[in-house]
Parts: sequence; C-alpha cells; structure tokens
Amino acid sequence: MSPEAASNHLLESLNSQQQEAVLHGEDPLLLIAGAGTGKTRTLVHRVAHLIHSGVDPARILLLTFTRRAASEMLRRVDDVLHDSRQQGVLSGGALSRQVWGGTFHAVATRLLRRHAAAIGIDDGFTIVDRSDAEDLLDVVRSELDLSRTDKRFPRKAACLAIYSHSVNAQQPLPDILSAHFPWCADYLEDLKRLFRAYVDRKIQANICDYDDLLLFWQGMLTAPQIGPRIVQQFDAVLVDEYQDTNQLQASILSHLAPAGKGLTAVGDDAQSIYSFRAATVRNILDFPEHFPESRVLRLEQNYRSTMPILELTNQVIAESSQRYAKELWTTRQGGAIPQLVTCQHEDEQADYLVTEILQQREAGIELRDQAVLFRAAQHSSVLEAELARRNVPFVKYGGLKFIETAHTKDLMALLRLAENCRDWVAGNRVLLLLPGIGPARARKLLDLLSEHGGDYLAWSAAPVPLEAAPFLRALVDLLVQLRSLADHDLASQVALARTFYQPLLERNHNRPAVRARDLEQLERLSDRFPNRQTMLSEWALDPPVTAEDYAGDPLLDEDYLILSTMHSAKGLEWKNVYTIHAADGNIPADLATRNTEQLEEERRLFYVALTRAQDRLFICFPQCYYHAARGPRSDRHGMAQLTRFLTPATIRHLDCVAASGAADADPPDPTRSATALDIRQQVKELWS
Repeated sequence: MSPEAASNHLLESLNSQQQEAVLHGEDPLLLIAGAGTGKTRTLVHRVAHLIHSGVDPARILLLTFTRRAASEMLRRVDDVLHDSRQQGVLSGGALSRQVWGGTFHAVATRLLRRHAAAIGIDDGFTIVDRSDAEDLLDVVRSELDLSRTDKRFPRKAACLAIYSHSVNAQQPLPDILSAHFPWCADYLEDLKRLFRAYVDRKIQANICDYDDLLLFWQGMLTAPQIGPRIVQQFDAVLVDEYQDTNQLQASILSHLAPAGKGLTAVGDDAQSIYSFRAATVRNILDFPEHFPESRVLRLEQNYRSTMPILELTNQVIAESSQRYAKELWTTRQGGAIPQLVTCQHEDEQADYLVTEILQQREAGIELRDQAVLFRAAQHSSVLEAELARRNVPFVKYGGLKFIETAHTKDLMALLRLAENCRDWVAGNRVLLLLPGIGPARARKLLDLLSEHGGDYLAWSAAPVPLEAAPFLRALVDLLVQLRSLADHDLASQVALARTFYQPLLERNHNRPAVRARDLEQLERLSDRFPNRQTMLSEWALDPPVTAEDYAGDPLLDEDYLILSTMHSAKGLEWKNVYTIHAADGNIPADLATRNTEQLEEERRLFYVALTRAQDRLFICFPQCYYHAARGPRSDRHGMAQLTRFLTPATIRHLDCVAASGAADADPPDPTRSATALDIRQQVKELWS
C-alpha cells in the first residue's frame, strides 16, 4: 500500500476539520475543540499519524489531566495502528507503549526520579497528597505559634490553597491574597514565615507535594546541565485540555518547546472552569501570541447533542466577552426544544424532577442515562430527600477518593514510612495510631529515628506507655521486614501491613469489617505495579477508585440516577440533563460576581452543564427560597431572579413551561426588575 493510501486509511473515519488537524505539520497547533466534537478521536489519530510518519514513539509526549485519559488514548492509538496493520499499512507491536503518556505530575515524577541526582534531590522521595500536605502545614503552623486564639489565622486548608495558588499562578503572595483571599491579607508576613518553614520541613522529610513536582520539572528545564537533554528528548508534545493549564504548566511547555515546534495544544476556551485551582483561560486565549508561528484550527461538528440544544448553548457562549468564535452544528435531525421549567419553590422543583425522571425511565431512558447538575453540592439536599422518600437510587459525584479515606491512608502511611524513613507525615500518622502515643511522644520518636539515621531498631528500647509497647515492637518488626522486601511481592507487603494494622483498625474506626474489605481490595490492586515506589507515587497522584466519605455497603440497584456538581460533570454526557437552581446567586454563585473574569467563568460553567445533554435538556428555576427548607417550616423566604445567563436572546431558544403543569407559562423576564425600580421611583416622588 502506498504512503498516500496508508494516510487515507488512518483518516477515513474523520471529518474534514479533524483530518486537517491530524495532518498538520511541526508548527505549533492550537486545536479549539468544541464540546462533543470528537477531540479525543482527533488527538488519538494525530498520535497514530505521527508514529506512522516515522516519529519515534519514545520521543512523543502526551500530557493529560488524568492517568485514565492518557491510558485510554494510548489504548485507542493501539487500536488505530492495529487496524492499519491488518490492512497492511504498518507493522510491529504496540508502539504506543513507548509513548510518554500521563498527567503533568506523573511525567514530572518520572523525570525527577531519572534526573534527581543532577539537581541534588534524593530519588527516594515520597509524594504527599493534599490532605497530608495540609496536615504538615498544620503542624508547622502550630510550631510557629500561629494557631493561638487571639487572632483568626487561616486554617490549614486555606493556608495550602494560598500556597498552591501562588506557586501555580507564578504570582507574588500579596497579589494572590488581594485577588483571591482578601480576608487573609492582614497575615501576609506570617504566611510568608509559615511557607518558608513548610518548604524546609519538606526538605527534611524528603517529601514532595503536588506543587513541588511541577516546580522541580520547571527547575530541571532551566538547569543548563540537564534542561537541554530533557528538551531534546521529545520531538512532539501534545497537551489535552489546554484550557485547564495554569501559568506554571504553561511555563513548562514553553521550555519544552521554546518556539512551539512539535507542540499541539487541544482545548476549548468555553470550558475553562478551574480558576480556583489557578488554571487560567489566558493560556489558551494568548497561545497565538506566545507562539507566533502557530495555527489555530476549530472543531465544530458536534456528535453529542441535538440541534435545538446546540442553538441554545451557542447563544449562551456567544455572549461571552472574550472567546474563540465557533458555531457548533450537527447532522442529527430533530430533537426536543430545551425546556425552562419555572417552579414556585425548591420543594416543587424536587417533586417535578423526580416525577419527570421516573416518567422518562418508563419511556425507556434508564436512570443512569439521566443526570441532575447543580452549581454547589448543597444545592441537591432537598432533591436527595425527595429521591430517598420515593425510593429512587442515586449516586452523587464528589465523595472522597478511595485512597483518601482514613483507613486506606493509615495503611498507605505504613508503606510510605517503609519506603522513606524521613517521611515525617507518614511516621506521625502511624505513631498516632498507637494507644498512648500523642503528638509530643510521636515527635520525640521521629526525632530519635532521625538521630539514628533512619534505623527503625532505634525505637525498640524507646520509653513509651505500657499499652503502646507491644504495638511499637510489632511496628519495628514490620518496618524492618518491609524494608528487606524492597520491591519484591507487593501483595505480600500489603498483606503484612494489613495484619499489623487490623487490631488498630478495630480500635480506631467504626465498621471495621467493611473497611477491612477495602484494604483487601488495595492488596489485590497492588499486583499491578512493578515496585513499591511506583505504586505509592501513582496512588498519591491519581487514586484508582472513588467511594463515599467512608467505605459503605455496595449499591445493589442495577440502575441509579446521577447527581453531580457542574464541575464534576465536565467531560461526561447523558441522554437527559436537568440543570437546577438556575437563579442568580446560585449560578452565577453569589461569591463569584466580584469582577468580569469571575462572571465569565461562571458563564462557561453554565455552558459546560448545558452541553452535557445528548437528547433532552431541562433548566429548572425556583422562584422563591425559604430560609428553612427543611426542619420547622418558616414563612421567611426570598424571591429569586432568573440567572443573568438566560438573556432574552437565549430564552428564544427555550420552551418555557411551569412545573405545576400550566400551559404556555410566561418566560421569566431578566429585565423585569426595572419595573419595580420605576414603581419605587414613583413612590419616592410622592414625598418630593
């Protein structure tokens, strides 16, 4: 088969816009991929095309925002290449396995392990997740006497959010406080002192938090002894969800591809919704300025939604002040007009939703193909009560991740302490599990371990309360044994840790039998990793499973409704979508209306919610909110105003109905408040 025929075979399933993106050369490419336009398919075929064109797979870097996204893309690359081999186009094995694919943090970890010595880092470092980083910050906060009660110093979560935002946005602390945390501005000098001490403590413990991984990657790229080697390692760099990158990540990409050669950035400015993580829409909007030789291509053919839904969503985002202009379209014929459902109050909204969802189920739309989306987690509380009353099973997106639950973090701390004897966070957590050991005693034991160069046997003769002594001896035996096993038989290591931990699990947590089953699952999952270091790193960066706040009984229903925040719904789709609480103060959130940038991100968030719908879209608007929605009923209430994102031009694309069943409900008028102002002005004139 000729090279031209081979290329045609790789492209035959793509539309003309996708083909143009796949065949683009080495100049920097920005692919603006609208919602549901097949960006993943395009990115997969571009990687396959690069390999087919002769680019060494080991010199391709594919950056995503989840490990699963990278794995899925590379699996699909294999499928494309395998199909081509079946047609005689290519030969060889699973070439995509050689591609450097993963999240920014995972790739940073891999490079840092490889080049640690060159920048003076112990390559045995362990990685702490956000909750562990918060705990370490809290300890440092107390040591600096910042936890005293004569002033309201920020708590640990706020402190880490400030620290992380400053690092990832690459902005000075005063600017971060002024723009995002104004209530903390009075503590500028104390926060600087806290963050300096936090950095020192991480160095002492040989641990890295998420922010360190990106900082060290940036540092390696700017280091003359290894930076050029890392840059020369890749011929092609492809980045998914570019609109979600922060300034630090953009800086890394600029160093990896200084002139943009071989750089492909894929994203949608209309779906940039993570500024609270320091992501900035400016990265994608300013891409052509950063890389003057770049080409901007658009994907506009939508494969997800019906045309009536696209007409609505196109109008919503067209009113954004700064964006890449695009008009999504589809070949799908027909489709129901999206509905704006006016409800008297939250209770009527909940009753309407459950009734409509069950009617749709009877019409053949399974519960799991329907989703209710809301701006904030608490917005679903009334609905959840109604679903429970009517025995409708549901799953709510947004619980703790499996590895973040208390019992799994305990077990992982045992393994981390065996891997890195300097890991103060893991050691402190483990010691505090033992009966009779408090923070002061744990600190002395950790200091003792440090004085003896990490020899766990130093704890054997340490003075501890009588009830703690047998547990401490067993802990020493476990750590010595785990260290001797090193990278062999991970399942056995987890089993040893489970055996030690079981009596502590029963002492420290309720429902130990349920939690023990979680730990059995963790033991089974450990077989997937080549060594303990890799397992600990990957589980810290991208936990494998999600669960509710604590492990619970399995969901036995074969079908269940999806409840999700708008942020958690990004990247997903359902046949029917119900967006609720479409009122100002909810969307946009009342705390996100201080400036144009915040309001525009709220508009994009609303757009993301609407574009999740495949076939039918419902937008619910309660007209009033009672101050006590549950418990003793009060007459105190406030009247709501329709979200400002549904303007008169947008409402023309909606079928306006009343939840009560009244036909041809009058559409809510966003400008109606002007009438009230006129009346008030007339009243004032009576007293002039």
